Amino acid sequence: MTALYEQEKYFKNNTIYKPIQEGLFRVEKKLSSVRDITHPLLSDLLEYILNTPGKRVRPAITLLSANFNSHDKDVIDIMATAVEMLHIATLIHDDTVDDSKLRRGKETISNAWGHKEAVLVGDYLFAASATYVCHTNNIIVIKRFSETIMELSSGQLREKEESFKLDLTRKDYIDRIYSKTASLFLTSAKSGAILSNASDDIIKSLEKFAYNYGIAFQIIDDILDFNGSEDKIGKPVGNDLLHGILTLPTILALENNNYCIEIKELLNNPQDHEKIKLAIKRIIDLGLISESLKIAKSYCNKAIDALNCLPSNQYSDSLESLVNSLKMQVD
Repeated sequence: MTALYEQEKYFKNNTIYKPIQEGLFRVEKKLSSVRDITHPLLSDLLEYILNTPGKRVRPAITLLSANFNSHDKDVIDIMATAVEMLHIATLIHDDTVDDSKLRRGKETISNAWGHKEAVLVGDYLFAASATYVCHTNNIIVIKRFSETIMELSSGQLREKEESFKLDLTRKDYIDRIYSKTASLFLTSAKSGAILSNASDDIIKSLEKFAYNYGIAFQIIDDILDFNGSEDKIGKPVGNDLLHGILTLPTILALENNNYCIEIKELLNNPQDHEKIKLAIKRIIDLGLISESLKIAKSYCNKAIDALNCLPSNQYSDSLESLVNSLKMQVD
């Protein structure tokens, strides 16, 4: 109950969530109930995972997106719970594939219990989330949710396939982070709108909002790997590049003829961590973090522009505040 209380306190103190506060309380209780099963090991694993507080941005977007038309709140709550379960499942699998020790400053399931246990509990949550979506009885939403699971998996596979691929383009990167991150934001928004029988124009506006928000979200998250702190990002700084994951700052360096040869030489031997650390420092010194942040800000602005087509109310205000909260990390 303590974790639930802390999560609800976070919702109450977050002014962005004020219009959907009660809905988030209901979603949190549904998430808590997922661990109420008789299998002792699985129950312990789910307790550990679901006791980790989160910002719950994706279910918040689902709840907000449903409020541009009348709707059945029970169906929307189910959908919002499903998108958060899917998000948690992807984090478990990502941490297992990446052999991460920490997530949000807390030991990962794979590190605490083992890789096999982590994969299986991740699979359980994938299946549980799909079961929840089936209760919406909306074939369009069910299909989109299934497509999202495929996109998330393909995004993670692309990340591995493109490890230390020094001819990676900006388009390659954007396509990858759409699959890996923005696709679930898009589904969170689109499903809420569809399940509330919103108009096609509103659905399209929310899709555009969520796509651009999701791209900006991941760019900023990737930038933190260069200039964040271990306490803030929950993993060692520079961890992505040390594992061969090329993100926007590195791609910008490789695009520039003035220093692409230098960066390529530093990244040429993935086993030489000292040279990779020098590459990270050089990318920062070249001002490419600022350039990357400007690109992230442009996606934030596109997300806000998409909201201009929505009715002006407390729900569109909250969506705009979500973007502005993200932009605060850029300005």
